[in-house]
This record gives sequence, structure tokens and C-alpha cells, in this order.
Amino acid sequence: MAGLWSFSGRYKILHMTWIAFFLTFVVWFNFAPLATAARMELGLTDEQMRTIAICNVALTVPARIIVGMILDRFGPRLTYSCLLIYAAFPCMAFALAQTFEQMVYARLALSIVGCGFVIGIRMVAEWFDSREIGLAEGIYGGWGNFGSAGAAFTMPSIAIGLAFLSAGQVNWRLAIALTGIVAAVYGVIYYFSVTDTPPGKVYQRPPSSAGMEVTSQRDFWFLLISNIPLVGVLGLIAWRLTNVGFIDRQALIWVAIALVALYAFQAYNIWQANKPLMTGALRYPASDRYKFSQVFNLELAYVATFGSELAVVSMLPTYFERGFGLTATLAGAVAGMYAFMNIVARPGGGWISDKIGSRKWTLAATIGGTGVAYLLFSMLGQGIPIVLVVLMTMLASFFVMAAEGATYAIVPLVKPRITGQIAGNVGAYGNVGAVVYLTIYSLLPQGVAGDRLLFQMLGCVALVVAFCNAFTLKEVAGSHADEPVPVAAAAQAESGDRY
Repeated sequence: MAGLWSFSGRYKILHMTWIAFFLTFVVWFNFAPLATAARMELGLTDEQMRTIAICNVALTVPARIIVGMILDRFGPRLTYSCLLIYAAFPCMAFALAQTFEQMVYARLALSIVGCGFVIGIRMVAEWFDSREIGLAEGIYGGWGNFGSAGAAFTMPSIAIGLAFLSAGQVNWRLAIALTGIVAAVYGVIYYFSVTDTPPGKVYQRPPSSAGMEVTSQRDFWFLLISNIPLVGVLGLIAWRLTNVGFIDRQALIWVAIALVALYAFQAYNIWQANKPLMTGALRYPASDRYKFSQVFNLELAYVATFGSELAVVSMLPTYFERGFGLTATLAGAVAGMYAFMNIVARPGGGWISDKIGSRKWTLAATIGGTGVAYLLFSMLGQGIPIVLVVLMTMLASFFVMAAEGATYAIVPLVKPRITGQIAGNVGAYGNVGAVVYLTIYSLLPQGVAGDRLLFQMLGCVALVVAFCNAFTLKEVAGSHADEPVPVAAAAQAESGDRY
């Protein structure tokens, strides 16, 4: 990675891809910094605002799975470009919304943009080998993930700066529309600036893009069971929409029937993708097998890390105001440190995974640190020096994001030709965690007591997941320093540019 700042060869691909991810996160989180202005203009209630927040992550769950399949079939270049161009349409729809219902529909459509992360995982994996995949994926994920903080820092200023076009009122509508337009323009630039693989490397595609490939009959049933929460969480969101009167009970029944049909269709596609295996016509050699339990462990890891990150980001400023007596401005600034740590923590987790002899224990240790940090965080309260509050925030976020980096240091190594689908499933579980956490949080007592219960729950979940990974996750290829150095990597060390 010595040529990281050269912006040529594989480093150009890395930079252009994390910028694409950054823009998808700006689009995905473009409403939260402007929520107050929109709420005042449209007269939205607290319940409606919380519903919009949940809708913002709703369709990301199935989208990450579907896009993972499309990605493995058509490649990251075309898939990312199309997603970025698509982002302009729901952004415009949301910016023009005049009612709560219109905002919900637009936000559901916009939540699809949150699946962009999956695409870049495959792109980076194609350009970087296993000895540095952790750091490369960490840079991609961490720097791109900073888009949520980028939106928080810039969107209010942009909206205020555009006030002259709206009779002096904060122009939140045009600010949101502009994020979609910028993403679409970059989508065109991205398409003409990158390639799916380095020169001479063939892009590997799975035999079928309809469902995830497994290599044993036992894993086929494991995959079907693991897909139940991915559909079930959509039912949870529908139940939430019923509570705010967006849909009635009869509509909820129809949604439930549709979700059962969706699961059946998904199961059928998985059967079609693995029919030769299940009928005995195909038997994978040992060198071509992988255990789906590896994927499930990584899914749980992302529930404990990225799922908690999405939940915490949505309530942290309020927690600092209520629990520590900070002003709104100071609370927002301290909460911003949580997202800011993405820049160093996520690449740091990937780098540690590359350098230490065990990717498994790197992941288990960072998730364990996440659990301990959340539990310690829940014990703090008013009267604590602000310096300690900032340090605890940075400590908690470091472990969360380092564990995310350690997770995706493993994902591309499990089964390279279906990296898109694996990354999609793991990422989708992160969103499942976020929806479940936010739903539980909405049912907890309002105030500091409820906030602390949330952190305690996040801490306990992380510790359980760390224990599971420590004792059931297996090491993957590319974990040890005694691997032979690839010829391409040796050449890159001499020239400073691998391709």
C-alpha cells in the first residue's frame, strides 16, 4: 500500500470506489441533518419522524442481497454506476414530497441506495490480494462510511446557503435534491474511469446468480434458515407502519402473505442454483468447498457492529443532551466523533487482521472490545468531565468500526467467486440488526433510562457474538504471514504500482 496516494493503477480504483461509497452514504443520510427544518414545514410528529428513520434502512435489507447477485453477474463497474444514477430519482421525489405518505414512499425507495457498500467490496477484492485485503477493504469501508458524517457536517450549511432561493427559509429540499444529482453525475464518471479487474485477470462469475451457491447439502438447509430473519425484518417494519397508521391491519395481513411468497420464491431460486448438488449430480472437491457457518458467523458479527452503529448514530446526540447535560451544539459535536472514527478505525481493523496471524481472533477481540466499551459507556452520566465523555465515545466507536473492518477482511476470502452475494448477506444482517435495535429502542422507556438500556443490550449482544466467533469461526485462506508472497505483489513492491 506504499503507493496509496499515487492515484494510479489499483490505487485509482480504490480511491474512485470509496468516493462512490461516500456519495451513497451522503445520499442515504441526507435527511437527518435537515430533519428539524422538514418537520417544522410539514408539521410531522415524533412518531412519524421515527417511522421515516426506520424506512431509511428498510429496503436496504433485500437490496443488499439482490444487488449482491446482480454484482456477481454483471460486475461492480456497471452495478455501481447504475446505483449512483438511480439515487437521483428518489432524492428528487423526497425533495418534492408534500405529505408524510409521500416522504415514506420516497424514503423507502431511497433506502435501496444503502446497498452500495456491497458493490465496492467485490471491486476492491478484485484489485488487491489476500495479504493486504483487510487494509484495502478497511480504507474503502471506513473512508466511504464517513459519508454519514460528511452529510451531517455539510447538509445544514448547504441548505442555509441556498436559503436565498426559498424566501430566506432553510432550503432543505434543494440540498437533498443536489446530493442525488451529484451522485448521478459521479456514476457516469465512475463507469468511464474504472474496470472490473486488472489487465489479464478474468472476472469469475458463479454458475447461477439466482441464489447463493453452497457446497454441501447441510449448508443448503442452513442457508434457507438464515434467510428467515432477512424477510422477517420486513414484516417488523410493516408492523411499525401499522402502528403509525400508514397501513391498516388488513394491509398488514396482505404484506405478511406477500413476505411468505417472497421467502418461497427466494427458496426456489436457491434450490435452482444448487439443484445439481442437492440431486447428487454434483459433488464439490475439497479444494472448492466452503462452510456456510463462516458466512453466518460474519452475519452475526455485522449485527453486533454495523447494526449497532446505525442505531447509535440515530440517538447519540439526544443521549448526550439528556444523559450528560450537554448543549445541543456540543452534543452534536461530540456525537460526530463517533462517525469520525471511521476514517482510522475501520482501516485499522483491516490492517490488524492483515498483520496478525489470525483473522479469526482479530475479529473476536474487536467485537469483545465493542461489548465492553458499550457496557462502560452505559455507566457514565452527568458530572463526568467532557474529556472523559469524548474519550469513551472514541473508544467505543474504535472497537465497533475496527470490528467492521475485521469482518470485511474475511468476507472476500470465504468464496471469491460469490463475494458479492456473501457481502450482500452479511451487510443485510447489519441492517436487520439496526431495524431490530431501533424498534426495541422505540419500545423502551423514554429518557436516559431507555438510552442506557439500549447500550447495555448492544454490549451484551456484542459479547455473545464475540464468544460465538471465538469458538466456531474457522481461519480462512490469507490469514497467516507464512503464505508465499504472490508474484504480482513482489513485482509491485519493486515498482510501487502493481498494475
